[in-house]
Amino acid sequence: MANPDLMKHKNIIDVVKYRPLWLSISAILLIPCICAIIYLMVTQPNHAPVKLGIDYTGGTILQFGTSKDVSVSDIENIRKKLADMGFQTPVAQLINNNQVSNKVEKIVQTKEETKEEKKNSDASIEQKNPPKNIISVKTAFLGDNKGDGIEKVTKVVKDVVSDTELVQTNSIGPALGLELLKNSMVALGLAFLGIVVYISFRFQSDYAIIALLTLAHDALFVIGFFAIMGIFMDQYIDSLFITAILTVIGFSVHDTIVVFDRVRENNRFLAKKYTSDEIINASVNQTLARSINTSLTTLITLLALYIFGGATTRDFVLAMILGIAVGTYSSIFFASVLLAWDKEHKKA
Repeated sequence: MANPDLMKHKNIIDVVKYRPLWLSISAILLIPCICAIIYLMVTQPNHAPVKLGIDYTGGTILQFGTSKDVSVSDIENIRKKLADMGFQTPVAQLINNNQVSNKVEKIVQTKEETKEEKKNSDASIEQKNPPKNIISVKTAFLGDNKGDGIEKVTKVVKDVVSDTELVQTNSIGPALGLELLKNSMVALGLAFLGIVVYISFRFQSDYAIIALLTLAHDALFVIGFFAIMGIFMDQYIDSLFITAILTVIGFSVHDTIVVFDRVRENNRFLAKKYTSDEIINASVNQTLARSINTSLTTLITLLALYIFGGATTRDFVLAMILGIAVGTYSSIFFASVLLAWDKEHKKA
Protein backbone atom coordinates (compact mmCIF):
# COMPACT_ATOMS: atom_id res chain seq x y z
CA MET A 1 0.00 0.00 0.00
CA ALA A 2 1.21 3.51 -0.81
CA ASN A 3 2.44 5.71 1.99
CA PRO A 4 0.07 8.73 2.33
CA ASP A 5 2.96 10.82 3.70
CA LEU A 6 5.11 10.03 0.67
CA MET A 7 4.61 13.44 -0.90
CA LYS A 8 5.87 15.19 2.22
CA HIS A 9 9.38 13.81 1.68
CA LYS A 10 11.72 15.95 -0.39
CA ASN A 11 12.61 14.36 -3.73
CA ILE A 12 16.31 13.77 -4.40
CA ILE A 13 15.84 14.16 -8.17
CA ASP A 14 13.03 15.94 -10.00
CA VAL A 15 12.86 13.59 -12.97
CA VAL A 16 9.87 15.06 -14.79
CA LYS A 17 10.96 18.69 -14.44
CA TYR A 18 14.31 18.07 -16.15
CA ARG A 19 13.04 15.72 -18.83
CA PRO A 20 14.76 17.66 -21.67
CA LEU A 21 18.08 17.00 -19.91
CA TRP A 22 17.50 13.23 -19.62
CA LEU A 23 16.32 12.95 -23.21
CA SER A 24 19.35 14.97 -24.37
CA ILE A 25 21.69 12.60 -22.51
CA SER A 26 19.98 9.65 -24.21
CA ALA A 27 20.38 11.35 -27.58
CA ILE A 28 24.09 12.01 -26.92
CA LEU A 29 24.57 8.35 -26.02
CA LEU A 30 22.57 6.88 -28.90
CA ILE A 31 23.25 9.11 -31.94
CA PRO A 32 26.96 8.11 -32.32
CA CYS A 33 25.99 4.46 -31.75
CA ILE A 34 23.26 4.56 -34.39
CA CYS A 35 25.61 6.27 -36.86
CA ALA A 36 28.25 3.57 -36.28
CA ILE A 37 25.68 0.80 -36.74
CA ILE A 38 24.41 2.33 -40.01
CA TYR A 39 27.98 2.81 -41.25
CA LEU A 40 28.87 -0.84 -40.69
CA MET A 41 25.60 -2.06 -42.19
CA VAL A 42 26.34 -0.07 -45.35
CA THR A 43 30.07 -0.84 -45.66
CA GLN A 44 30.23 -4.49 -44.58
CA PRO A 45 29.50 -7.20 -47.17
CA ASN A 46 27.23 -9.08 -44.72
CA HIS A 47 25.46 -5.82 -43.68
CA ALA A 48 25.80 -6.69 -40.00
CA PRO A 49 25.53 -3.82 -37.44
CA VAL A 50 28.77 -4.98 -35.77
CA LYS A 51 31.88 -6.82 -36.91
CA LEU A 52 31.12 -10.52 -36.57
CA GLY A 53 33.73 -12.93 -35.22
CA ILE A 54 34.38 -16.43 -36.46
CA ASP A 55 31.55 -17.82 -34.32
CA TYR A 56 29.19 -16.30 -36.90
CA THR A 57 31.23 -16.10 -40.10
CA GLY A 58 33.10 -19.38 -39.76
CA GLY A 59 36.80 -19.65 -39.00
CA THR A 60 39.66 -21.57 -37.46
CA ILE A 61 41.13 -21.33 -33.94
CA LEU A 62 44.69 -22.52 -33.34
CA GLN A 63 46.15 -22.73 -29.84
CA PHE A 64 49.91 -22.85 -29.26
CA GLY A 65 51.52 -23.75 -25.94
CA THR A 66 54.79 -22.24 -24.78
CA SER A 67 56.84 -22.23 -21.59
CA LYS A 68 58.29 -18.80 -22.35
CA ASP A 69 56.98 -15.41 -21.28
CA VAL A 70 55.02 -13.76 -24.07
CA SER A 71 54.66 -9.99 -24.27
CA VAL A 72 51.84 -7.90 -25.70
CA SER A 73 54.16 -6.76 -28.50
CA ASP A 74 54.72 -10.41 -29.47
CA ILE A 75 50.97 -10.95 -29.80
CA GLU A 76 50.60 -7.78 -31.89
CA ASN A 77 53.53 -8.91 -34.03
CA ILE A 78 51.80 -12.23 -34.77
CA ARG A 79 48.58 -10.46 -35.72
CA LYS A 80 50.36 -8.01 -38.05
CA LYS A 81 52.39 -10.72 -39.79
CA LEU A 82 49.26 -12.82 -40.40
CA ALA A 83 47.42 -9.78 -41.79
CA ASP A 84 50.36 -8.99 -44.09
CA MET A 85 50.28 -12.60 -45.35
CA GLY A 86 46.65 -12.17 -46.42
CA PHE A 87 44.78 -13.90 -43.58
CA GLN A 88 41.35 -12.34 -43.12
CA THR A 89 40.56 -10.72 -39.75
CA PRO A 90 43.32 -12.48 -37.75
CA VAL A 91 42.97 -12.22 -33.97
CA ALA A 92 45.77 -13.19 -31.57
CA GLN A 93 45.26 -13.51 -27.82
CA LEU A 94 47.44 -14.47 -24.88
CA ILE A 95 45.83 -16.81 -22.34
CA ASN A 96 47.71 -17.66 -19.18
CA ASN A 97 45.30 -19.04 -16.61
CA ASN A 98 45.50 -22.37 -14.79
CA GLN A 99 42.24 -23.76 -16.19
CA VAL A 100 43.42 -23.43 -19.79
CA SER A 101 46.83 -24.88 -18.89
CA ASN A 102 45.20 -27.90 -17.29
CA LYS A 103 42.97 -28.37 -20.31
CA VAL A 104 45.91 -28.15 -22.71
CA GLU A 105 47.87 -30.59 -20.55
CA LYS A 106 45.10 -33.15 -20.90
CA ILE A 107 44.99 -32.62 -24.68
CA VAL A 108 48.75 -33.12 -24.99
CA GLN A 109 48.59 -36.21 -22.81
CA THR A 110 45.81 -37.72 -24.94
CA LYS A 111 47.82 -37.17 -28.13
CA GLU A 112 50.96 -38.74 -26.72
CA GLU A 113 49.47 -41.80 -25.00
CA THR A 114 49.41 -45.13 -26.83
CA LYS A 115 48.02 -48.46 -25.80
CA GLU A 116 51.46 -49.65 -24.65
CA GLU A 117 52.10 -46.47 -22.60
CA LYS A 118 48.80 -46.36 -20.70
CA LYS A 119 50.20 -48.37 -17.82
CA ASN A 120 52.82 -45.68 -17.19
CA SER A 121 50.52 -42.71 -17.91
CA ASP A 122 50.21 -41.64 -14.27
CA ALA A 123 53.98 -41.27 -13.95
CA SER A 124 54.28 -39.39 -17.22
CA ILE A 125 51.50 -36.96 -16.18
CA GLU A 126 53.38 -36.04 -13.02
CA GLN A 127 56.60 -35.42 -14.95
CA LYS A 128 55.02 -33.39 -17.76
CA ASN A 129 55.04 -29.63 -17.32
CA PRO A 130 52.00 -27.85 -18.80
CA PRO A 131 52.59 -24.82 -21.04
CA LYS A 132 53.03 -21.59 -19.13
CA ASN A 133 51.15 -19.56 -21.72
CA ILE A 134 48.71 -20.25 -24.53
CA ILE A 135 48.74 -18.20 -27.73
CA SER A 136 45.32 -18.37 -29.34
CA VAL A 137 45.13 -17.41 -33.03
CA LYS A 138 41.78 -16.95 -34.78
CA THR A 139 41.55 -16.57 -38.53
CA ALA A 140 38.88 -16.74 -41.19
CA PHE A 141 37.85 -20.27 -42.23
CA LEU A 142 40.84 -21.90 -43.94
CA GLY A 143 38.66 -24.07 -46.18
CA ASP A 144 40.31 -26.48 -48.60
CA ASN A 145 43.78 -25.10 -47.86
CA LYS A 146 43.43 -25.90 -44.16
CA GLY A 147 46.69 -27.87 -43.97
CA ASP A 148 48.74 -25.20 -45.73
CA GLY A 149 47.07 -22.49 -43.67
CA ILE A 150 47.89 -24.19 -40.38
CA GLU A 151 51.51 -24.57 -41.46
CA LYS A 152 51.73 -20.89 -42.36
CA VAL A 153 50.18 -19.76 -39.06
CA THR A 154 52.45 -22.13 -37.12
CA LYS A 155 55.52 -20.73 -38.90
CA VAL A 156 54.51 -17.15 -38.06
CA VAL A 157 53.97 -17.99 -34.39
CA LYS A 158 57.30 -19.86 -34.16
CA ASP A 159 59.11 -16.97 -35.83
CA VAL A 160 57.88 -14.62 -33.11
CA VAL A 161 57.95 -17.03 -30.14
CA SER A 162 60.39 -19.85 -30.91
CA ASP A 163 59.46 -22.33 -28.16
CA THR A 164 55.85 -23.06 -29.19
CA GLU A 165 53.85 -26.18 -29.96
CA LEU A 166 50.46 -26.51 -31.66
CA VAL A 167 48.19 -28.17 -29.08
CA GLN A 168 44.65 -27.67 -30.43
CA THR A 169 42.82 -26.83 -33.65
CA ASN A 170 39.10 -26.02 -34.01
CA SER A 171 37.21 -24.99 -37.13
CA ILE A 172 33.71 -23.61 -37.63
CA GLY A 173 32.26 -23.75 -41.14
CA PRO A 174 30.48 -20.71 -42.67
CA ALA A 175 27.15 -22.59 -42.78
CA LEU A 176 27.34 -23.41 -39.07
CA GLY A 177 28.27 -19.80 -38.28
CA LEU A 178 25.27 -18.52 -40.24
CA GLU A 179 22.98 -20.94 -38.43
CA LEU A 180 24.33 -19.76 -35.07
CA LEU A 181 23.71 -16.14 -36.08
CA LYS A 182 20.09 -16.91 -37.04
CA ASN A 183 19.51 -18.73 -33.76
CA SER A 184 20.97 -15.79 -31.84
CA MET A 185 18.63 -13.36 -33.57
CA VAL A 186 15.67 -15.64 -32.83
CA ALA A 187 16.71 -15.76 -29.17
CA LEU A 188 16.81 -11.96 -29.00
CA GLY A 189 13.44 -11.66 -30.73
CA LEU A 190 11.79 -14.18 -28.40
CA ALA A 191 13.25 -12.41 -25.36
CA PHE A 192 11.75 -9.08 -26.46
CA LEU A 193 8.42 -10.70 -27.30
CA GLY A 194 8.21 -12.54 -23.97
CA ILE A 195 8.93 -9.34 -22.04
CA VAL A 196 6.26 -7.39 -23.95
CA VAL A 197 3.65 -10.12 -23.38
CA TYR A 198 4.45 -10.35 -19.65
CA ILE A 199 4.34 -6.57 -19.03
CA SER A 200 1.14 -6.23 -21.08
CA PHE A 201 -0.47 -8.91 -18.90
CA ARG A 202 1.03 -7.66 -15.62
CA PHE A 203 0.53 -3.93 -16.25
CA GLN A 204 -0.94 -2.31 -19.39
CA SER A 205 -0.06 -2.21 -23.06
CA ASP A 206 1.33 1.34 -22.81
CA TYR A 207 3.68 0.22 -20.04
CA ALA A 208 4.82 -2.62 -22.32
CA ILE A 209 5.57 -0.22 -25.18
CA ILE A 210 7.60 2.04 -22.88
CA ALA A 211 9.48 -0.97 -21.51
CA LEU A 212 10.22 -2.11 -25.07
CA LEU A 213 11.56 1.34 -25.98
CA THR A 214 13.72 1.29 -22.84
CA LEU A 215 15.13 -2.12 -23.76
CA ALA A 216 15.81 -0.93 -27.30
CA HIS A 217 17.58 2.10 -25.80
CA ASP A 218 19.90 -0.15 -23.77
CA ALA A 219 20.51 -2.73 -26.50
CA LEU A 220 21.23 -0.04 -29.11
CA PHE A 221 23.80 1.59 -26.85
CA VAL A 222 25.70 -1.64 -26.16
CA ILE A 223 25.59 -2.79 -29.81
CA GLY A 224 26.51 0.70 -31.01
CA PHE A 225 29.43 0.94 -28.59
CA PHE A 226 30.85 -2.31 -29.97
CA ALA A 227 30.18 -1.03 -33.50
CA ILE A 228 32.29 2.05 -32.69
CA MET A 229 35.00 -0.21 -31.27
CA GLY A 230 34.78 -2.29 -34.44
CA ILE A 231 35.38 0.79 -36.61
CA PHE A 232 38.26 2.27 -34.61
CA MET A 233 39.73 -0.75 -32.79
CA ASP A 234 38.82 -3.63 -35.13
CA GLN A 235 36.64 -5.23 -32.41
CA TYR A 236 34.75 -8.41 -33.31
CA ILE A 237 31.90 -10.04 -31.38
CA ASP A 238 31.31 -13.71 -30.61
CA SER A 239 28.44 -15.78 -29.24
CA LEU A 240 29.14 -14.54 -25.69
CA PHE A 241 28.11 -11.06 -26.84
CA ILE A 242 24.54 -12.26 -27.49
CA THR A 243 24.56 -13.84 -24.03
CA ALA A 244 25.58 -10.47 -22.58
CA ILE A 245 22.81 -8.65 -24.47
CA LEU A 246 20.20 -11.12 -23.19
CA THR A 247 21.49 -10.69 -19.63
CA VAL A 248 21.43 -6.90 -19.96
CA ILE A 249 17.84 -7.03 -21.24
CA GLY A 250 16.80 -9.12 -18.25
CA PHE A 251 18.54 -6.81 -15.78
CA SER A 252 17.14 -3.67 -17.42
CA VAL A 253 13.53 -4.88 -17.54
CA HIS A 254 13.77 -5.98 -13.90
CA ASP A 255 14.80 -2.45 -12.89
CA THR A 256 12.08 -0.91 -15.06
CA ILE A 257 9.37 -3.15 -13.62
CA VAL A 258 10.34 -2.11 -10.08
CA VAL A 259 9.77 1.55 -11.01
CA PHE A 260 6.54 0.77 -12.88
CA ASP A 261 5.19 -1.27 -10.00
CA ARG A 262 5.85 1.54 -7.54
CA VAL A 263 4.17 4.09 -9.87
CA ARG A 264 1.11 1.86 -10.26
CA GLU A 265 0.84 1.26 -6.50
CA ASN A 266 1.14 4.95 -5.63
CA ASN A 267 -1.21 5.96 -8.43
CA ARG A 268 -3.89 3.65 -7.07
CA PHE A 269 -4.08 5.47 -3.72
CA LEU A 270 -2.81 8.97 -4.46
CA ALA A 271 -4.19 9.80 -7.92
CA LYS A 272 -7.10 11.84 -6.51
CA LYS A 273 -4.83 14.18 -4.52
CA TYR A 274 -1.74 14.52 -6.70
CA THR A 275 -0.83 14.87 -10.37
CA SER A 276 0.75 12.04 -12.33
CA ASP A 277 4.05 13.96 -12.54
CA GLU A 278 4.21 14.25 -8.75
CA ILE A 279 3.43 10.55 -8.32
CA ILE A 280 6.08 9.52 -10.88
CA ASN A 281 8.69 11.74 -9.22
CA ALA A 282 7.92 10.34 -5.78
CA SER A 283 7.93 6.75 -7.08
CA VAL A 284 11.29 7.12 -8.83
CA ASN A 285 12.86 8.64 -5.72
CA GLN A 286 11.35 5.86 -3.63
CA THR A 287 13.16 3.21 -5.70
CA LEU A 288 16.30 5.27 -6.41
CA ALA A 289 18.46 3.92 -3.59
CA ARG A 290 17.49 0.33 -4.36
CA SER A 291 18.32 0.66 -8.08
CA ILE A 292 21.68 2.36 -7.50
CA ASN A 293 22.78 -0.02 -4.74
CA THR A 294 21.89 -3.11 -6.79
CA SER A 295 23.70 -1.82 -9.85
CA LEU A 296 26.79 -0.70 -7.94
CA THR A 297 27.31 -4.07 -6.28
CA THR A 298 26.96 -5.79 -9.66
CA LEU A 299 29.31 -3.33 -11.37
CA ILE A 300 31.99 -3.76 -8.69
CA THR A 301 31.99 -7.51 -9.31
CA LEU A 302 32.10 -7.05 -13.08
CA LEU A 303 34.95 -4.53 -12.86
CA ALA A 304 36.96 -7.04 -10.83
CA LEU A 305 36.29 -9.66 -13.52
CA TYR A 306 37.26 -7.23 -16.28
CA ILE A 307 40.54 -6.20 -14.61
CA PHE A 308 41.65 -9.54 -13.20
CA GLY A 309 39.74 -12.02 -15.40
CA GLY A 310 40.94 -13.82 -18.50
CA ALA A 311 41.12 -12.37 -21.99
CA THR A 312 38.48 -14.76 -23.33
CA THR A 313 35.68 -13.26 -21.20
CA ARG A 314 36.77 -9.62 -21.29
CA ASP A 315 34.46 -8.55 -24.12
CA PHE A 316 31.53 -10.32 -22.47
CA VAL A 317 32.20 -8.53 -19.16
CA LEU A 318 32.61 -5.17 -20.93
CA ALA A 319 29.22 -5.59 -22.63
CA MET A 320 27.70 -6.42 -19.22
CA ILE A 321 29.27 -3.34 -17.60
CA LEU A 322 28.01 -1.03 -20.34
CA GLY A 323 24.54 -2.62 -20.37
CA ILE A 324 23.98 -2.53 -16.61
CA ALA A 325 25.23 1.07 -16.34
CA VAL A 326 22.98 2.34 -19.14
CA GLY A 327 20.12 0.09 -17.97
CA THR A 328 20.19 1.67 -14.53
CA TYR A 329 20.11 5.13 -16.11
CA SER A 330 17.28 4.28 -18.51
CA SER A 331 15.01 2.66 -15.91
CA ILE A 332 15.29 5.72 -13.64
CA PHE A 333 15.26 8.56 -16.16
CA PHE A 334 14.34 7.42 -19.67
CA ALA A 335 11.42 5.08 -18.83
CA SER A 336 9.91 7.41 -16.20
CA VAL A 337 10.09 10.41 -18.55
CA LEU A 338 8.31 8.43 -21.29
CA LEU A 339 5.69 7.32 -18.77
CA ALA A 340 5.08 10.93 -17.67
CA TRP A 341 4.76 12.03 -21.30
CA ASP A 342 2.31 9.17 -22.01
CA LYS A 343 0.07 10.12 -19.08
CA GLU A 344 0.07 13.79 -20.13
CA HIS A 345 -0.80 12.76 -23.69
CA LYS A 346 -3.79 10.74 -22.46
CA LYS A 347 -5.13 13.64 -20.42
CA ALA A 348 -4.82 16.09 -23.33
